[in-house]
Amino acid sequence: MSELLTTIEVEEFLPHSPVKVWRALTEPGLIARWLMKNDFQAIVGHQFQMRGIPVPAVGFSGLVASEVLDVETEKLLRISWRDANSGNSLNSTVTWSIAAEDTGTRLSLVHDGFNPDEPTHVASHRIMSGGWRNHVLPRLGRTLAGLDSAELDS
Repeated sequence: MSELLTTIEVEEFLPHSPVKVWRALTEPGLIARWLMKNDFQAIVGHQFQMRGIPVPAVGFSGLVASEVLDVETEKLLRISWRDANSGNSLNSTVTWSIAAEDTGTRLSLVHDGFNPDEPTHVASHRIMSGGWRNHVLPRLGRTLAGLDSAELDS
């Protein structure tokens, strides 16, 4: 059971090209639409912050401090993820992998590093698992659909 509490894995098929999905994963203005406000740059070693809504239940301040750990353009993006206001609290990593599939893109998300022996990590895992599946990825899909509409209009 504890292995299940260390990692969140989500796969999603998006009916958009890998180029478009990569754009949504790496352009700060687009990331802000589906994830959080940020000052992201797709450069290994770049440290950046994302600003979201605080979650008092797990002690999340609403500010994520991250660093780009790995980038493979249009294939892989891995970042560190921790609460910026709580030292090394809730340290984890988030990896997005994308691959062309039929008429779209397969997006795989792996968020790992949760400690099943720490109650705040267990609660955070539960909240974030639901958040990725039920809120964040659907917003990413809507952002991509909006890009399609805007590009068709121009």
